[in-house]
Amino acid sequence: MYRRFAVPVLAIALASLNAPHSASAASGLTALERDELTYSYRQLVNQYYKDVNAQRALNVARGHVIALLRHDGVKKPVLPALHATNNPTNDERALTSAVNIAVTKYGAKAPAREVTYAAIEGLLSSTGDRYTTFLSPKEYAELNAGLDAQSFGGVGLSIGIDDATKELKVESVIDGGPAEKVGIQSDDTVVTIDGKPTKGRSLDDDSRMLRGKPGTVVRLTVERDGKTLPAITITRAEIKPPSVTAKLLDGDIGYARLAVFGATTADELGAALKRLNAEGAKAYVLDLRDNGGGYLNSAIDVSSQFISTGPIVSVAERSGSTREYDADDVATSPKPLVVLVNKYTASASEITSGAIQDDGVGTLIGTKTFGKGVVQTIFPLPDGSAVKITTARYLTPSGRDINQIGITPNMYVAEAKDARFGDPANDSQLAAAISVLHQKLADNSSN
Repeated sequence: MYRRFAVPVLAIALASLNAPHSASAASGLTALERDELTYSYRQLVNQYYKDVNAQRALNVARGHVIALLRHDGVKKPVLPALHATNNPTNDERALTSAVNIAVTKYGAKAPAREVTYAAIEGLLSSTGDRYTTFLSPKEYAELNAGLDAQSFGGVGLSIGIDDATKELKVESVIDGGPAEKVGIQSDDTVVTIDGKPTKGRSLDDDSRMLRGKPGTVVRLTVERDGKTLPAITITRAEIKPPSVTAKLLDGDIGYARLAVFGATTADELGAALKRLNAEGAKAYVLDLRDNGGGYLNSAIDVSSQFISTGPIVSVAERSGSTREYDADDVATSPKPLVVLVNKYTASASEITSGAIQDDGVGTLIGTKTFGKGVVQTIFPLPDGSAVKITTARYLTPSGRDINQIGITPNMYVAEAKDARFGDPANDSQLAAAISVLHQKLADNSSN
């Protein structure tokens, strides 16, 4: 059994990449830029899950540099042709030399950093793989923020506008957050925030009023089951947006929706399942719709919440070797399970969906999944950018390769155009899941 195969890999760097930003030529590439370029080439050639066509990589990198120069106002840029050899080190040097020439000759119009980025983008795009890409510092930061959301000052509520009443409803409450501590519950109606009526205001306006500096207070008027509760004062705290939202539906169905497969998702799900069990959940819905994936380890750990033993996924590497990753034997007590999927269920979500379907511990309901059966590793660069490279493909426990194919659910249910995920009255797929689970519970009770 293999574990701790982190995707993305966030701590790989060459010692040479920590070199100071001294110029290697008066107006050419800096030592850092040279190292980032050669490092990117080396990782592509050595780590990409298929053999790399070196000549194509050099040609496309050169083409990207020429395109950038033209875009920046160089009418007829001249760069030497590049010829691949059987020696990757020589190819690195030839590429770096050509890029250095571009910066030396045209650096007044095209900054060295932009030229370097263009060359790296070209190298990665030469594979034709949509997932092997260059990430600018901004893009890399946004990727990290999406997987591991940044904290903010707030009350710990997920809110939405009820389509019928136009009232502000509480969709979920963060465990241990300020709102939970004062008794706010899912499906409560927030009538006023600091004395101002919420009805008729935008969701953004209401969200801004609920957020604020930790330690400050906000006062709410709340209705529950048609009755107005005593005025509620909440002291804001630092909130880390959860990747899991959970609530009890129809009295005995535990519903958990995963937004991403982040670093803390498995722990959040474990806590949510424990709470749902305490509230009387007899069956579960795991909602993976619109979940584009995340970390491989997270998918293994989430799957292990439902699968006690045996394989979760196999990763086939370029070398031809296959690593099998097994469950951790930490699963909750078996209960009927439905997993909701749609065309945006991808990557790590498909690892979990495929494992649950193959193992037979749950039923997949919805529409066919996206079909992303490859694994990417991220190699950060010192300036905050990164290269993302497809390093392996994965197979479900039964050996299925779902790349560009997707996973067909056990029960097809079309997604309603105006579905509100988590609301059975406005979510045909969730309503179908609840019906299936109630039938399973009835069958179990009669046996």
